[in-house]
Amino acid sequence: MKQHSESCIQNQSPILNIIKPLLVNTSTVLEIGSGTGQHAVFFAKQMPHLTWQTSDQSQYLPSVNAWINEAGLDNLPSAIELDVTEPWINTKVEAVFSANTAHIMSWEMVVDFFNGVGRSLDTGGVFILYGPFNYNGQYTSQSNANFDLWLKNRDPRSAIRDFEALNQLAQKSGLSLVADYAMPANNRILHWVKQ
Repeated sequence: MKQHSESCIQNQSPILNIIKPLLVNTSTVLEIGSGTGQHAVFFAKQMPHLTWQTSDQSQYLPSVNAWINEAGLDNLPSAIELDVTEPWINTKVEAVFSANTAHIMSWEMVVDFFNGVGRSLDTGGVFILYGPFNYNGQYTSQSNANFDLWLKNRDPRSAIRDFEALNQLAQKSGLSLVADYAMPANNRILHWVKQ
């Protein structure tokens, strides 16, 4: 039931170092694509002022909720089902966080994802996206090129996304890029704010 990801263990502290200052004035975060649930438990422990709301497609919820139940944190409620292609929750949120999701979605899902974030965020709300990205249509490393090939062999609709295309989607959804942070293992954190 409880799934485990080694990459979550490796990247959670570097991610925390970047996102903690970005969320210091935020009380609620919606995580899109919570995966195993490990990130949520780690971040909720380290940022107790935040209510960290996990979400994912239904097949991933058992693992997320197993991690949540084991942690027993007051600021980490049960995961909610959220498919980016379906109607989203109606309530506005202060921040959205997502890690390693854009490259496993089809492009149509990525478009729905950004549209949903734009509709859900309050004015001044924060969108933080972690993962590998291409720039000017180019891989930033050989390891990312290899990873992209692996992704496409697994699912031809998935791919490392171009930063410029994602930023264009963000702009259409009323989001302005604030920062682009280099991360270990050729990953990045993109930080947008809702205008």
